Amino acid sequence: MLSKRLEAIANGATIVVSVLLSIILVKVFLLPAKPAPGPAARAQIQKGKDMKPLLKDVNWSQNGRTIVLALSTQCHFCTASAPFLRKLVQEAKSTKAVKTVAVLPQPIAEAQKYLDGEDVHVDEVTQAEMSSIGVGGTPTWLMVDKAGIVTDVWVGKLDSTGEEQVLHALNDGHKVN
Repeated sequence: MLSKRLEAIANGATIVVSVLLSIILVKVFLLPAKPAPGPAARAQIQKGKDMKPLLKDVNWSQNGRTIVLALSTQCHFCTASAPFLRKLVQEAKSTKAVKTVAVLPQPIAEAQKYLDGEDVHVDEVTQAEMSSIGVGGTPTWLMVDKAGIVTDVWVGKLDSTGEEQVLHALNDGHKVN
């Protein structure tokens, strides 16, 4: 009697494990996986976007062209991009035709301390939630014209080609894809 009971329990456990294993195998091998959104997939802002209602404190017309640096103190890609940020800000200052604005979700004092620690000295620091300005991931680099319209967008830690594109857009004022 006891052996029949143990056999029934073992058979039941085998059936349960077989069903669970079958479900897992179907999910892994038969159902298509949804790719995790990368930085480019999360970015919502595009060329042609009007930044005036999103960053109301920035005087776009007085600035002329503006490079907006959407950063976060907690973004390791932002910190890894600091050498390029320093170079970009220095190039912008030397052109005297492009202003630099850093936008961070942290309070301005914390943002300024972070930028100072990275030796990045922008013309203006402002606070905004990234989602409120259409930025899905940091760092995001925006070239904005004097009307407040986005003319170029770069997302994520840039490779050397991306960095050259930003510098080209900064120095020549040409639109770069």
